[in-house]
Amino acid sequence: MSDGTRTPPAIQPLPRWMPFEWLVALRFLREGRVQTIFIIGGVAIGVGVIVFMSALLSGLQTNFVKRVLTGQAHIQLLPPKETARALRGADPLIVEGSIVQPPLQRLKSIDQWQSVAAQIRAMPEVNVVSPAANGSALVVRGDASRAINVVGVEPELYFRIVPMLEKIVRGTARITINDILIGTELANDLGVSVGDKLRVTSANGHANTLTITGVFDLGNKAANARTTLMALRSAQSLLGLPGGVSTLDVTVHDVYGAEWVAHRITQLTGVEADSWIKTNEQFFTAISAQTTANTAIRVFVGLSVAFGIASVLVVSVVQKSREIGILRAMGITREQILRIFLLQGGLLGFGGALAGSALGSAGLVVWQQAQRNPDGTVMFAVSFEPLMFAMALLLATATGLIASFAPAMRAARLDPVSAIRG
Repeated sequence: MSDGTRTPPAIQPLPRWMPFEWLVALRFLREGRVQTIFIIGGVAIGVGVIVFMSALLSGLQTNFVKRVLTGQAHIQLLPPKETARALRGADPLIVEGSIVQPPLQRLKSIDQWQSVAAQIRAMPEVNVVSPAANGSALVVRGDASRAINVVGVEPELYFRIVPMLEKIVRGTARITINDILIGTELANDLGVSVGDKLRVTSANGHANTLTITGVFDLGNKAANARTTLMALRSAQSLLGLPGGVSTLDVTVHDVYGAEWVAHRITQLTGVEADSWIKTNEQFFTAISAQTTANTAIRVFVGLSVAFGIASVLVVSVVQKSREIGILRAMGITREQILRIFLLQGGLLGFGGALAGSALGSAGLVVWQQAQRNPDGTVMFAVSFEPLMFAMALLLATATGLIASFAPAMRAARLDPVSAIRG
């Protein structure tokens, strides 16, 4: 006859390949299969949300940064600005004039720019350094004229910063000493196309007639209406900068570390360096806010997962108190009981993370198929990074272990006699 006491897991035959704690932990989870399925489902939903949101926001940020940096350098070095000094008399503490008017800024070259460029190229964080001569000019075609921004570049370097080959809509990206590239809006305003000639005149009176070899689209109407590209030597002659450059464009390997690299360049060379983070401060603030929001989502989802696992294991301790008491009476140590419940938490977290990773990946695939640009292309690329999934598995398993610690301690402290009687 049965006295109503269930047979404890310890007296069942054990496979030689499975440790005792693993066998008991798996058997407890199997006996409470409904609770196990629900908690694994809850963990899966939480991990799926984390994977989906992390990949989506990461792809969105990468797309935004790429669009912002597609037409500009990560760091730009500029010559020092001219400043007015107060007029002082014999006493250096007495200022002779009360009104100090700032002088007009004139186009200047970076002092010893070849040496500065060599110093920057030697930095391991730097990818490309491209010299450029920038200035304002007037372009004339028949009776029509437009104010433009002249950018003189070395194509083999500048095209590694701004991919002009991808932005050419008509003609080619060839730039020799007699060539010029113009934007689509400027071409429409002047009624010109590839092969036509333009007369470009700078503010100092220098002029040159150049042939249009290509028309580009930078994705910005204002930039397409003003920006022109020509050879560095042509711009130097036109702007009155013989042998000089007005800017040094720099790209770095880590775009988010551009501000730190800019500070290092200024300290090393003494030349003012502005990073894209400084010149696009509001945009970078928005990116940082997105990152903070993503982190907050991960934290709160992780907390919900932890409380779910902990609540299930607390109930399990109450339900399995008699079995725990019998196991303790048979000589099972508190450390083994502790490991049994820690294993349950870890297995719940790991199983939920596997299901959640699959769920999040499926959600990303469906989202990419559903959300398309008007031309049918993908709105933006979302990468399935193995590191992201590995981190999700690791964090979910660790969360399960941490959440199960309190119930495991409670189970280990149960008095065998009281547990059996209860």
